[in-house]
Amino acid sequence: MEAEIGRVVHGQKDAIRGLLVALFCGGHVLLEGAPGLGKTLIARSVAHVLGCRFRRIQFTPDLMPADVTGGNIFNQKESRFEFVPGPVFTEVLLADEINRSPARTQAALLEAMADRQVTVDGISRRLDRPFFTVATQNPVESEGTWALPEAQLDRFLMKLLVHHPPREIEVEILENHLRGFDVTDLDQAGLETVIHGTELVQWQHTLRTVRAGRPVLNYAVDLVARSREHKAIYLGASPRASIGLLLGAQVVAAAEGRDFVVPDDIKELAPAVLRHRLMLVPEAEMEGNTVEEVIRDLLQATPIPAGAGR
Repeated sequence: MEAEIGRVVHGQKDAIRGLLVALFCGGHVLLEGAPGLGKTLIARSVAHVLGCRFRRIQFTPDLMPADVTGGNIFNQKESRFEFVPGPVFTEVLLADEINRSPARTQAALLEAMADRQVTVDGISRRLDRPFFTVATQNPVESEGTWALPEAQLDRFLMKLLVHHPPREIEVEILENHLRGFDVTDLDQAGLETVIHGTELVQWQHTLRTVRAGRPVLNYAVDLVARSREHKAIYLGASPRASIGLLLGAQVVAAAEGRDFVVPDDIKELAPAVLRHRLMLVPEAEMEGNTVEEVIRDLLQATPIPAGAGR
């Protein structure tokens, strides 16, 4: 899957890998990056190689919760209300520029992301599996945006950063377009379906059998616990972050052909799992500290328990 998506999405290897790890964990992803870097293309490509249904919601200030979940519409012919599903009833959902809508509309996704169901007028409806949400936001614009509340940020397994590609990669992108690449027609680009959604669900269950010894569990817990004690952090990570590190490490281990987790798997995922869950104290921000620097400090300060491997 990583190689196939890399045929059309250039220069975003880390984001693609992190997104696929979250997909196999059954989690959701927040993609952050400036416009024009391929965030939408990444999400569409994932759906394509999975052979899954894809829907996109453009979040705007006037978007209502019913525009996300759907609602009951009166059928005049039959004189009764009928439920019309919203775009959240899909398998791969792109919540584009999620921070452009107010908290009420953002929260319409919370139940779907956490419980994989939607409740409208007291009736709950299950979502199909797999259900994978990719939300995007632009880090440079603040006018007309609403910051995601901490409770919703914590529902995302990972926050991945999409950066500008190096010069040589940008040249490759231009060459690809000269050859006739059309972002709206991935079939024409020769992008193939690698596995199907039903296979993905089976893999999600199988990956839970990857072994993680007590020393590795201790390492994950110690790393997260230190985030609650660091002097630069106002709000540390919750046990949900520890669970995310473990689930992601199982996927990374399996992708590398191992049936056991090592601390390096935890280290690889720590920035993506922690960066949106940590809040710095105002003094640290004024001094120019960043969340990324604090995460590096946490990784350096957390010893690897004996017997945990590399």
